[in-house]
Amino acid sequence: MRDEGPSRALLDWYDTHARAMPWRTGPAARKAGIRPDPYAVWLSEVMLQQTTVAAVRDYFHRFTARWPDVGALAAASDGDVMAEWAGLGYYARARNLLKCARVVVAEHGGRFPETRAALLNLPGIGPYTASAIAAIAFGEQATVVDGNVERVMARLFAVEAPLPAAKPELTALAEGLTPPDRPGCHAQAVMDLGATICTPKSPACGICPLRAPCRARALGTQADLPRKLPKKPKPTRHGIAYLGRRADGAWLLERRPDKGLLGGMLGWPGAEWGDTAQEAPPLAANWRDPGAEVRHTFTHFHLRLALRVADLPMDAAPARGRFIPAREFRASGLPTVMRKAFDLGQPVLVPA
Repeated sequence: MRDEGPSRALLDWYDTHARAMPWRTGPAARKAGIRPDPYAVWLSEVMLQQTTVAAVRDYFHRFTARWPDVGALAAASDGDVMAEWAGLGYYARARNLLKCARVVVAEHGGRFPETRAALLNLPGIGPYTASAIAAIAFGEQATVVDGNVERVMARLFAVEAPLPAAKPELTALAEGLTPPDRPGCHAQAVMDLGATICTPKSPACGICPLRAPCRARALGTQADLPRKLPKKPKPTRHGIAYLGRRADGAWLLERRPDKGLLGGMLGWPGAEWGDTAQEAPPLAANWRDPGAEVRHTFTHFHLRLALRVADLPMDAAPARGRFIPAREFRASGLPTVMRKAFDLGQPVLVPA
């Protein structure tokens, strides 16, 4: 039998302390009859995967200003969307965003399915995102579990099993608290609690609405939970980026394959990254080493990227990539690691 006490306390707390977010329909608006926009919920949830709220706000504003609904996004060009996504990372999300938008328009008349089960059939929507959209946008009693929710559940029920092995148990505990009424508000309340009070370090237990039933607080172990298995050290990969600029100011760039890291994004030519850096210039030229190195960390590895720069003639004929005219080139449209290479290599080149 579900214990309604924690859920009721959370909702009461949320009604007063909910974070204001551009994609969220707050408690007061919900009570006034304003329903969440499924497009805004979906877009924000995809953007927020493995990314912070602070990092997402500006991207969300830009996306919704340029593509205010799923139909507009579905009609956008791949290049435009990838360029707007640049810097947000995990670029497969952007590719799946477009695929999903186009399926919603082509197969669902521009309306998102309203159940978790149906949402799972859309490209790029996994169990977490499907639950979030179903609960927040459509009021389905679906349980939303992210890192914040796992932390709250681990402390509330004093779960000692370490992550990631504890995930099924923590999900089951969260399901037991999810109420049939206002499940979307409940989901956002737990996430807000984890983000603002039940934080990873120094949780503010004195003002927590769940302080009374919290077992970890009673045991004095709240700061130690959730327990986690030690992380394996990340390997380091090496590569070379070739920054070539033609006499008229055009830059030589190549689009990476759709699948794989930075898939579909424009970047500087170079060989695959590996245990050692491989020389692979896109054309014969006076490539110079500026003595600078890009250092960047991805989810699973560190990258050390050496640079080569060259001023190229107007008749340059690269074996890979294409020249982007100066008027069309935007460094801000490059993924972060490629923009770092630009920032280091561009000053070395002769001004056009």
